[in-house]
Amino acid sequence: MSSDILKFLRTLADSTRLRLLSLLEKETLSVHEIQAITRMGQSRISTHLSVLLKAGLLSSSRKGRHIFYKLSATHKLSYSELILAALEGARQLPEYEADQANLRRILSLREEYSRLFFNQVAGRFDRHYGPGRSWQAFGQLLLRMLPPLVIADLGSGEGLISELLAQNAKLVIAVDNSPKIIRFGEEQARKNHIKNIQFRLGDIRKPPIEPESVDIALFSQVLHHLSDPETALNSAFKILKPGGKIFILDLLLHNFTEAHKLYGDELLGFSEGQMHLLLEQAGFSNIDICIAAREEDPPHFETLLISALKKES
Repeated sequence: MSSDILKFLRTLADSTRLRLLSLLEKETLSVHEIQAITRMGQSRISTHLSVLLKAGLLSSSRKGRHIFYKLSATHKLSYSELILAALEGARQLPEYEADQANLRRILSLREEYSRLFFNQVAGRFDRHYGPGRSWQAFGQLLLRMLPPLVIADLGSGEGLISELLAQNAKLVIAVDNSPKIIRFGEEQARKNHIKNIQFRLGDIRKPPIEPESVDIALFSQVLHHLSDPETALNSAFKILKPGGKIFILDLLLHNFTEAHKLYGDELLGFSEGQMHLLLEQAGFSNIDICIAAREEDPPHFETLLISALKKES
C-alpha cells in the first residue's frame, strides 16, 4: 500500500502534470487544444497524459479524429484528498493564470469558423495570378467598407496607418512622443491633402485624448517597446466609448534577445495568455487573439492580431 502511495505522489509531484490536471479539472480538451493553451510540444503533452491515464486520473474519449481528455471524478478515485491538494497547489504555479486565460480563449474559439474561412481565403489569394489582383487593392476595398469612426492610433510613428485609416474615418488621432515624428506626420498629411488626421504629441500611457471619446484604439507594434504595457491598455480603456473596441498588432513571445539592442525593444513580445490576462485586467471583454502572420526569414517573428471590447454599461 505504501508503495502505491509513493507512486501516486510521484505522479502528482511533476509541475507539468499539475498544469494539465488544472486545465482538465472542469473542461474536456484535445492534445491540439492543450498545445495551443500551454505552448508545450505535442510529444511532451502526450507523454504526461499517458502517465496520468495510467494512474487513473484522466478519462478519454474519441470524437472523430481527436481524442479528448478530462479529469476523472475525484470523489471516485483513491487518495482523493491528495488530488484535491494537488489541484490547489497547481493554482500556485507561475503558469496558472496564463493557462486559464488561454483556456478561456480556446473555448471561445471552438464555435468560431470565420478565422478558418479567412485563412483559407488568404491562402488561396496569391495562388493564381490575375491582372490587378493584389493585397493593396483588397486592403483599400476593406477600408472603404468601414463606417466613419473616431480612431486613436496610439504610437502612430510617422502616421502610415493613420493615413490609410483616414480614407474613411470620421477622425484619426495620431499620438506619438517624438516632436520630430509629429512634425513629419503633419507635413505628410498636408502634402496628401488629408484633413481628418490630428497629430498629437504625448505619451501613449497617458494619451492627450478625452475620456470616452473614440470608437477604436489601435496599437500597432508598440506595446513591446514599453516596460509597463498594462498602463497603456488601461489608458486605452478610458478613452474608448462604451461599446468601443481595441485592436492590437504585436509580436508573439520570442527568444531573439538581440531585439533589445537592435530595435530598442523592452519586451520580447507577448504570449497569447499574457495578453489575454492584461486585457481582462484592464476591463476588456470579448477578447479575440490569433497569429496573423509569420516572417519567412529568421528569427521568424510572428505577429499577434488582438481585438477586445469595452462593454456598454
